[in-house]
Amino acid sequence: MRTVFLVLFYIVLVILITPFIVFCMLTGLRDPVIAVGQWAMHVSRHILGIKVEVSGLDRIAPRTTLIFMPNHISFLDGPMLEMLIPGAARVVLKKSVVRIPVVGLGMRFVGFVPVDRKGAEGGKRSIARAVRMVREKGYSFLIFPEGTRSRDGRLQAFRRGGFFLALASGAPIVPVTIRGTFELMPKGQKYARRGTVSVAFHDPIPTGSYTPETMAGLMDRVREAILSFEG
Repeated sequence: MRTVFLVLFYIVLVILITPFIVFCMLTGLRDPVIAVGQWAMHVSRHILGIKVEVSGLDRIAPRTTLIFMPNHISFLDGPMLEMLIPGAARVVLKKSVVRIPVVGLGMRFVGFVPVDRKGAEGGKRSIARAVRMVREKGYSFLIFPEGTRSRDGRLQAFRRGGFFLALASGAPIVPVTIRGTFELMPKGQKYARRGTVSVAFHDPIPTGSYTPETMAGLMDRVREAILSFEG
């Protein structure tokens, strides 16, 4: 029943915000679109009956450009982190998500970067675009280093795209540990159970001393930080 309410909420929301998004696009106002999206995430959490325990937000300095890298165990992860990350973080996400009517239009407008995972060149272009946004606009980004959701809840091998983004932009990486969303909505499940999840933001890791040749060491540090929190 909660899932039905959530679907109805989003149908009504999309109808109501379509003129708003068009207005913001015409006037170049991006922050209000992000604020509405974050508000929708808060409402969704309450509709689904999900409680969130957060730690480590005091480690994130205000108005700092960062690359957030969490583990990925559920469809719930992205929306939840967008709600929790201070300020706003753009997202590097799979191309199919930005095809959602109206919502996808808003995502593109505010700076979310779609990735076509079928080809390496498409991924490189997407990362290069994100790097320009970090350098020119000071955007923070959220990117899942595993690239896709885990099927068993365990941390998978990392892909290098997000680390190239961090190295090329010079932005520190904030490892993030998510616990509990796998039990509420694992990959392949179409509805979310009620429950509590834990999210831990770890100390930012400076990237200035790393190069593509020493990237493996940086990847290991991020992995170790994510695994350090039991939750």
